[in-house]
Amino acid sequence: MEKNIKAIVITGPTATGKTSLGVNIAYEFDGEIISADSRQVYKGMDIGTGKDLSEYSKEGKTIPYHLIDIVNPSAEYNLKEFSLDATQKIKEISGRKRLPVVIGGSPLYIDSLISKYKFPLPPPSDSLRLALKEKTAEEIGRHIQTNYPEEYATLENKLSRPRLIRLLEDIELKTSCHSLNPTADFECDYLILAPYYERAQVHKRIELRLDERLNNGMVEEVAMLHSKGVTWERLDSFGLEYRFVSKYLKKELTCTEMRDALLAKIRQFARRQDIWFRKIEKAGHNIYWIREGNISESCILVSRFLEGKSLEKPKIRISEITYGKKQKNFKDF
Repeated sequence: MEKNIKAIVITGPTATGKTSLGVNIAYEFDGEIISADSRQVYKGMDIGTGKDLSEYSKEGKTIPYHLIDIVNPSAEYNLKEFSLDATQKIKEISGRKRLPVVIGGSPLYIDSLISKYKFPLPPPSDSLRLALKEKTAEEIGRHIQTNYPEEYATLENKLSRPRLIRLLEDIELKTSCHSLNPTADFECDYLILAPYYERAQVHKRIELRLDERLNNGMVEEVAMLHSKGVTWERLDSFGLEYRFVSKYLKKELTCTEMRDALLAKIRQFARRQDIWFRKIEKAGHNIYWIREGNISESCILVSRFLEGKSLEKPKIRISEITYGKKQKNFKDF
């Protein structure tokens, strides 16, 4: 059993600067980055998934990265594969005496590492898909809503049969791992950092980033993927950006309608991410929310963590924040 491995996790809502923070930490502490994004594994999906590969360098130094551009869009890549691949990369990077820095906003992927999911060898997907072969999207959705309401609430498209099946596969993998293998095959201590912005700031950052991506070729990227044989249904399963740009390309929406609908849906997605991060905190994991991703503050925490020094409890816990009239204010911290 591997012991004394330490890794940094950078997570948080979409459009909050996770990549920038992670690159700076990797630069300062001789690290390598592992992507924990469910879509960045796919080749050719760059703008819509926010790979931002140009950010993976600083002052002439290129930061190595892993689990990006490793799968063709026609192939499947699931939670089990990520968890096993990421675990292996953490071992390899640590074995080179470098710091593993995991970056991603896919909360289930992050949770598979920090909660130490252990997966059984037989993949459940074939038998599950066979069992669901005659089921409609509505029937599958009702099953998930009844039995797994929290997971159902995070689903961005509740009418997409591929997305519903994918979510059910991930739930089955998670359930299998905890019931059959309660411990992981290696020990790793994680320091979890996340850039923190007030919700209104997050919404503004989402709008700015969306317009930047639309102006920098996101529509052309989706058109290129379809021209290379990626079906509309498959593009729909890749999430919001690919779904709504596809609707525009199919002339189901005007450009303005596409942009406005996509903006609203991404903001809703950020709130669903918030649900997951609250759940992770309530499960006992400390997330150190760093105001505006402050690099100096983050580096101090990383230094103390790597030196084995005790850390104070996080000053911000989003599981204790309520929105609306009763919103708890953390501006004084």
